[in-house]
Amino acid sequence: MRIVFAGTPSVAVASLDALHASGHEICCVITRDDAPLGRKRILTPSPVAARAVELGLPVVKANRLDDAVTERITKYAPDLGVIVAYGGLVREPLLSVPSHGWVNLHFSSLPSWRGAAPVQRALIAGEDTIGLAVFQLTPGLDEGDVWLQKTVPTGQDATAGELLAGLASTGAQLLVDSVRGLADGSLAPSPQSGEASYAHKLSIDDGHLDLSQPAETLYARFRGVTPEPGAYVLMGEQRFKIREARLSPGDAPHPAPGRFALHGKTLLLGASEGSLALLRVQPAGKPAMAGADWWRGVQGKDVSAR
Repeated sequence: MRIVFAGTPSVAVASLDALHASGHEICCVITRDDAPLGRKRILTPSPVAARAVELGLPVVKANRLDDAVTERITKYAPDLGVIVAYGGLVREPLLSVPSHGWVNLHFSSLPSWRGAAPVQRALIAGEDTIGLAVFQLTPGLDEGDVWLQKTVPTGQDATAGELLAGLASTGAQLLVDSVRGLADGSLAPSPQSGEASYAHKLSIDDGHLDLSQPAETLYARFRGVTPEPGAYVLMGEQRFKIREARLSPGDAPHPAPGRFALHGKTLLLGASEGSLALLRVQPAGKPAMAGADWWRGVQGKDVSAR
């Protein structure tokens, strides 16, 4: 099949590679515009753009799939559109340009967690499995029939970033299998069934760990917002970022909510029930450091968080 592929972040690169290696013709890659990165804010191609150039594939950079993009894609006469974490909506008339429409690799078991941040929201909710689904794109948000889907365990400590890195390759194979079944007619899509839930995009506020909640709830949120937008507590009005954390061991003493204590070589932060072990932290205006090292530098001061 002649495929137009739309994707942007590193999690989409494995799907591009898998489709390219599977014998289909990638006639065009759509990705978002170069973005400023790093302290010097240097304009940098997306991971998908960089990989497409390495593969010698035509690249269309656009933050909106407007009429101009539709006209360019139409000239490629694609059989199928594939979208993986592109970061924008495919609407008509582009939706109908490929003869087989578009399929999307989504990181949830649909109709659960439709929307922008399914893995993150599932972790925050404390779920112990994560889904993968390849579905037919329709005008509604993640509402199309499903070609293939599967679930995998989240593990006990994996963050959203770590899970997505692992799901990228698993999802890429699911995508290749779906496209193969669609192309040879061996697969038929199934309507979604069950109650829908929505995974809205995360904001900085989602990263706040409210220490009036139990440690298990806080740890679920930490996992869901790491690495982006990042977990933090407030010290005064400044964000105290938590880069690495675990639930405290059961035999550890638990400080009062918002208070710190050193247990052996591990820094603990108290919650309403239990505590978090802060392995790596970043105070405002300073580089990241081991939690215990930060605490040794502030001992003797009246330090608390909320």
